[in-house]
Amino acid sequence: MSAALEELLRELAPQVLGAVVRRFGHFDTAEDAVQEALFAAAQQWPVDGVPDSPRAWLITVASRRLTDLLRREQARQRREDRVAHWAPQGEPVGDTDDTLVLLNLCCHPSLSPASQIALTLRAVGGLTTAEIARAFLVPEATMTRRITRAKATLQAGGARFTMPADREERLGAVLKVVYLIFNEGYASTSGPSLQRVELSAEGIRLARMLYRLLPDDPEVAGLLALLLLTDARRPARTGPLGELVPMAEQDRTLWIPELIREGVELITATLPRGPVGPYQLQAAIAAVHDESPSAEETDWPQIVALYEVLLQLTDNPMVALNHVVAVAMAHGPAEGLALLSTIEQDEHLVKDHRLYAVRAHLLELSGDKPAARQAYEEAARRTTSLPQQRYLNARANNL
Repeated sequence: MSAALEELLRELAPQVLGAVVRRFGHFDTAEDAVQEALFAAAQQWPVDGVPDSPRAWLITVASRRLTDLLRREQARQRREDRVAHWAPQGEPVGDTDDTLVLLNLCCHPSLSPASQIALTLRAVGGLTTAEIARAFLVPEATMTRRITRAKATLQAGGARFTMPADREERLGAVLKVVYLIFNEGYASTSGPSLQRVELSAEGIRLARMLYRLLPDDPEVAGLLALLLLTDARRPARTGPLGELVPMAEQDRTLWIPELIREGVELITATLPRGPVGPYQLQAAIAAVHDESPSAEETDWPQIVALYEVLLQLTDNPMVALNHVVAVAMAHGPAEGLALLSTIEQDEHLVKDHRLYAVRAHLLELSGDKPAARQAYEEAARRTTSLPQQRYLNARANNL
């Protein structure tokens, strides 16, 4: 199957699933039917050619397959008198793109964040269960159970395939799930590799999809800009052996200029339009980094100011930790260490290796090498990422 056809099927998959679920219900069975329709297309279209209306073709095939599956289930349960229950329940399929409704369903508040991510990748991203399991380094059986439980939770809770009344609140959950998908790909929390490119690429694809559906929402635009500006640095984040390269030491000629240009243009056009949210501010910070010719020329005072606005909008401890780093770079390690002492007892930060890594870096800059080495070693003990462990232990050994 060609790359163009594969991309077309991935783009159409959530639209087809949304249309079939809206018409028939039965989210779980509908997904199976859509997967079979996609498989049929992958087999037939390279031979017969892509139909004039590929979306309609897929909906028709999936609807027929769904009817077969439901009739088989009905026969198994000997409930012939309930045929009407599985008849189409909604309006005939039109040209409406139900992807946004499907995203909201996958990010239903009754689901845990892990289940929201898995279901979004399966239903909207079109990834197989095996692909999702590999991406998150868990057995396929474990991921199958997680997705199955998520679907059962939606069904038991009576979740409906409609745009929720709390759309703004639910959109926040959708954006967070897309961000988490990207972030797990960009900075893997565990395993032998620092990055999982397929996950970060999927996060960007979902963000582009959201932006296409909601082009006037400033936070959707902010999220897409943030992911583009962050991913632009990906080629320089690892060395020849997969080792971590911190931003200050990266070869900026390896950064992807097209992504930087697109991200900067997007956030520049978005910031003046409406209320500023966390994703827009993070994108603005990323833009300052990406537009700096070198680490030494970074406008740290501007980054400090942006973080201080961001801290007014969120109590995220990682934002506070990043603010500490920015203050240290702008005003010296002593000020950074003093500010760090005000947040280091946070119950979330105290468990995270990044707190100790920041402390180590600031102690190293201040000249306290014994304390810095001890902090680097503690940070290495607390991370589950092998590249992070190797980097932190190397910094400790260098001292």
